[in-house]
This record gives sequence, structure tokens and C-alpha cells, in this order.
Amino acid sequence: MIMNRRGFLRITSAGTLALIPPSPAYAQAKKLGKIEYGLASLDPIYSAAYIAHKKGLFAEEGLEVEVLNSQSGPRSKQMLAAGQLFVTTTGCNDAIALTLAGKASTLVLGFDNRVAFANILVHKDLYDSGKVRKVADLAGQTIAVTQPQAATWLMAVYILERAGVKDKVEIKGLGDFATMMGAVKTKQVPATIATVSMVDAAKEEGWGRLLFDVSDAKVWDSVFGGELPGVGAYVLAESVKKRPEVIQAFANAMVKATDVLKTSSPEAIADLVYEPFLSGFPKASVVRGINVYKQTWNFTNLISKDGYDRLIGIMAGRQAPEADLKKTTPYETMVDMSFVKKARNLG
Repeated sequence: MIMNRRGFLRITSAGTLALIPPSPAYAQAKKLGKIEYGLASLDPIYSAAYIAHKKGLFAEEGLEVEVLNSQSGPRSKQMLAAGQLFVTTTGCNDAIALTLAGKASTLVLGFDNRVAFANILVHKDLYDSGKVRKVADLAGQTIAVTQPQAATWLMAVYILERAGVKDKVEIKGLGDFATMMGAVKTKQVPATIATVSMVDAAKEEGWGRLLFDVSDAKVWDSVFGGELPGVGAYVLAESVKKRPEVIQAFANAMVKATDVLKTSSPEAIADLVYEPFLSGFPKASVVRGINVYKQTWNFTNLISKDGYDRLIGIMAGRQAPEADLKKTTPYETMVDMSFVKKARNLG
């Protein structure tokens, strides 16, 4: 589906501009031209991209970059495929799905080592009653996801399978995170897959409890067995051949921004990115979210073969046949870390 990029220039429900134009202070630095960079939502998880924009790191590399809230992974994929975005950041599984659909894409930079939206929240009444204290206790219950076959669905299926109750739990698609959160808060469903922001709201408002916490490394490893690329930056495979200098400039800026994340406090990061990107959220919640992401962000930006193969294993038989994944989307053709390695002088 072809989408009008200008149609996304609007005030979002969070009160923040969906499209952030290039900073005019750096306009004279343009050398490589202008690109559109899509992010799947407004969230502190994308702080590296916000920092690259705010500190003029893209412009220092000769790029004029518009940062676009494309509002979902599926929309980002569609816009990338249609040429309306040059690069996008959504779930790494989205890049794989796009390639399987016939539009070859390439992951060029990693954001994290765990899927930060794989938390599971349950209403506090069920938790406090003792009926649901662990994932296995969800047998006979319902859990909300965005939609069937989405990344949230995949995480729910895998975690439930590992707990031995996948066939005993109804997985219900509700469309978006706000609806999912509201459904648990009002007891329409007992549990939901949850983002860090949803977890923060549940804790602050006192209506939810965590059953699965991605920020707990031991809990994560007990289910997933190690690092797993959740969010990444990807481009069309043809762009790697046609415009490698642009991808290198993009990677250079993002690596510098990631280094800022690594060395800065959550409060300092929030001060930097709050305006204009996250001003629709309470600043305290942004700081709390960054505190969590500090534990899940990938500060090397490298997507490892082990982590990628782990993701393929989770998708196999759930989102695509294993044979198709191994044939069409192996690490060697789906992931290109040469740009990050060059940016980090890794040879």
C-alpha cells in the first residue's frame, strides 16, 4: 500500500510532532542529500536516533535527516518498500518478514539485546489474589497482543510455549498498545504483552503487576537463552549497493549517539531528548523508561550471528516455515555489520 508521507505530519495523541524536520542550524552541512528515517513509535527506546538529530550528528556526517513517527512496524515496512523511507527502525523480525514477502531488506545497526516490549502484565487483582503469580498460571486466561503474527504475538506465543501453556491461553489481538493497556486496566482482559511505558504506567497507577520482566537478565535468559535483537535499523538491500556512503554516514552518526547513551545518566539523556520528541509524556516516566533501557540497549550496535539465529529459531514454525527462513533470510544475507564496524574502527 502506498502511503502519503505528508499524511504523517500531525500532532500525535501523545502531543508530540510526528515529523521532526532537520535542524536548520545544520542545513549548510548537507553533502549527501536528504533522507527520511522512520521510527515505529514515540518512545525512549529510540533515544539514539533523537540524540543524533538533536546534537546535529547526522548533519556532521553530511546528511539532512527527517525523523518520522511512522506509527507502527507494518507501516514502516510499507513505507520503506514504497521508497517513502530510506531507513527505518522497528522490530528486527519486521526486516525478515519484508524480505520473505519479496522486498529484500538488510539490517545495518542494532539497538538492543533484548525485546523490550516482551514484558507480561497482569491485573493486580488476579496477582494479589494469588491466582496468577507466574506465566504458567495464565492457563485458562486471555492475553492481549497488537495483532496475530505481529512481534508482540510472537513474543507471547514463545513465552507461553516455554511455560507449557501456549494451547491453554487465548491470545487476543487488540490493535495497539493503548488499547491493550486499557483492556487490562479495566479488566476486559486479565493480561497483556507490554512495553516499558505500559509497565511504568501500571506501576505508577497501581493496577498492574509484572509476570515477565525483560529487564531481569536471569528471567530473560531462562526463557530465551541469551541475547536477542529486538529493534534494529534496516534499509532496502538495493540501497546497500546504490548508496553505501549514505548508510555509512547514518551508521557513523548513530554510533556516536549510542556512545552518548552509554556514558550519560538517564536524567541527562531525558534532558536532551525530551523536547521535541517525548514532551507529550511525563518527564519522570521518560527517565524511568531510560533507566530500564539502559539494561537492554546494545551499546556496540552490532547484531551478532548468535542473537540473529536465536531470533530465526523463535520465528521458525510460528511466523514462517523454518526452511524458508534458512534459505531466504540467513544472517549472511540479512545482516550487514560492516557499516557499524567501520564506524567503530573494528576493521
